[in-house]
Amino acid sequence: MFNIMNAWFEAAQFVADSQSVVTLRLMRIAEGGPHATTEATRMVSEKVAAFAEAQGAAFSALATGGSFHSAAAKAYAPYRRAVRANRRRLGA
Repeated sequence: MFNIMNAWFEAAQFVADSQSVVTLRLMRIAEGGPHATTEATRMVSEKVAAFAEAQGAAFSALATGGSFHSAAAKAYAPYRRAVRANRRRLGA
């Protein structure tokens, strides 16, 4: 029972953090100027890097005999790290 509640709480926290990061990034981009350009560039490069890391983690987990569940958990970790780092950096 607690695993289900922990998973639900983690998902809810991830969604809230993601929405916060999107809002703060859009505000920064809407301001314009050099910060907007930097943020837009950073946003794209972080997405590419997180995707590559997640893909590698999932492949590695499956290649070493891990379950689909463990591969999904390992693939989720880079996204969660990126969202948390951006939330802290943007001041949410």
